[in-house]
Amino acid sequence: MKNDNLSNIDFYLLTDSGLSMGGILDDVKQAVDAGCRIVQYREKNKCTRDMVSEAAAVKEICAGKAVFLVNDRIDVALAVDADGVHIGQDDMPFETTRKLLGDSKIIGLTVHDDTEAAEAEAIGADYIGLSPIYATSTKEDAGAACGISMIERTKNTVNIPIVAIGGINKENVREVIKAGADSAVAISAVLTSGDVYGETRDFINMILNARSSSQV
Repeated sequence: MKNDNLSNIDFYLLTDSGLSMGGILDDVKQAVDAGCRIVQYREKNKCTRDMVSEAAAVKEICAGKAVFLVNDRIDVALAVDADGVHIGQDDMPFETTRKLLGDSKIIGLTVHDDTEAAEAEAIGADYIGLSPIYATSTKEDAGAACGISMIERTKNTVNIPIVAIGGINKENVREVIKAGADSAVAISAVLTSGDVYGETRDFINMILNARSSSQV
């Protein structure tokens, strides 16, 4: 069931209260209304109580429309019964995360190259976030850009969905998808636009068009 949900993803919304112009809940509602089918709630600067409350509200917006994941915080994901989590290489070990969440929940894992991608698939990750594709200022510890060629190499290495992250915008999202990414995150380009609905629709259409042209 969880893999079926991931087979339908295109644009991937990652929340950021620091960049949001209308607030996280408004961003999520606009994106989901525009057709976004996967949302990751990421919050670094709020207390756990507030995060649980906000995550519960995000889950309600996503219900029946979008996969809802929590970044890093397994406790918050458990508290609101999220669809799963997204973790990084330095977060709680994957095996422990899986033990806590159970087999039915989605776990995405950030990777930086095809070797880490293969390791992620081998231990049971449901999808990978390949990052950063391009240089980005959104995440301070993102590391050096891996580029389009790494998407191509990773696509030839794993069979689980690849979500491309880092520096993605309307000028480069098509090449990201054509290189083999199944989905793409564009944080700044969407959240600072003043029109999350419109930008999300644009990215979805561009991703679907790029995917269609790659299959011809």
